[in-house]
Amino acid sequence: MPSPARFAVVGGGIIGVATARELTRRFPGAEVTVFEKEPELARHQTGHNSGVVHAGLYYQPGSLKARLCRRGAALLAEFAAEHAVPFERCGKVVVALDPEELPRLRDIHARARANGVPGVSLVGPAGLGALEPQAVGLEALHSPATAIIDYPRLTERLAADLRGRGGAVRLGAEVVSIAQRAEGVRISTPRSSEVFDAAIVCAGLQSDRLGRLAGGARSPAIIPFFGQYLRLGDEFRTVTRGLVYPVPDPRYPFLGVHLTKRVGGEMTIGPNAFLSPARERYTGVGADARDVREVLREPGFWRFAGRNLPAAVSEGLGVLSSRRLVRRAARYVPAIADAPVTSLPRGVRAQAVARDGTLVDDFVIEHRGAVALLRNAPSPGATASLAIAEHLVQDIIDARGLPAAP
Repeated sequence: MPSPARFAVVGGGIIGVATARELTRRFPGAEVTVFEKEPELARHQTGHNSGVVHAGLYYQPGSLKARLCRRGAALLAEFAAEHAVPFERCGKVVVALDPEELPRLRDIHARARANGVPGVSLVGPAGLGALEPQAVGLEALHSPATAIIDYPRLTERLAADLRGRGGAVRLGAEVVSIAQRAEGVRISTPRSSEVFDAAIVCAGLQSDRLGRLAGGARSPAIIPFFGQYLRLGDEFRTVTRGLVYPVPDPRYPFLGVHLTKRVGGEMTIGPNAFLSPARERYTGVGADARDVREVLREPGFWRFAGRNLPAAVSEGLGVLSSRRLVRRAARYVPAIADAPVTSLPRGVRAQAVARDGTLVDDFVIEHRGAVALLRNAPSPGATASLAIAEHLVQDIIDARGLPAAP
């Protein structure tokens, strides 16, 4: 089969832009177009996360997450160095406060070693104090390879590289139809309708809706969870040397409130995790009627909610009180207990939920003819973005037998 002349990528977050760039690398001379509904790139999940470059500690060995996180972190560091993107390998400690957390911490250590995470070690109170003088705990896992980065700037650099290779980015171009025809994949926006040889959909918070437009499966559905972030006063910018995380609570599927440096020097705490009444609202209050209606109609949500009610109550109390959020973080770094804080824009996580109520843990890719659908790419999706791009493009090559550059 001859190499296709035209590719469409739907979604202008970091994964979509990285995928379009990868297409221009593997198919020199092909026409590659990114469709993004917003007036700028990285408007949603990419621009509203903690900026962490994960090392691969938590993920099931052999899973797509584990493999692509490690590969993606290496590719990301290399690209950042070449393109002057702010990047700092500051390291991270995962801290156990209570004896019942110790087996879970040691399981994370075993997973990290199985995943090939470099330099991970378990340390006691003295070792933790040497790494993070203000932190307290019974035992900690140290990951020196964990880093922080500016993901929106990284996305812009990827887009510049894409354009330099002949690719195009169309902003303000919401995709309203994805139809497979004999002549190819027809991508329609309110202003245009064009046929492409293949399409890849990386739509994040809208991935289930765009997936259904392309004829994809009804499940998994996206349930949005928001996370609040607080910025500590400037006098606390150096209260930690790196990142300080709790041991994840197995009763709830997120990593917990942590202290995170930003590449600009700010020290932040967060995020919590609570059901969001809107997929794309980051400040203020208010709900999106369509988003709420779809959550309430999703059987998987009710099954998930029934199993996680106590944790949801705890998270809800944190939503109502920023001081409660500070107190949760201060268990690990007591020096911040009375720190002044200001609110930052929320993040909203696109969490895929199966019909049986389980949260889909791994990356999920669905193929529908000449369309590849990235149905689930939660954390470490941004870290793994360049590796996910490689994987998606190779899937297209393998599935369609397309000749491509190595």
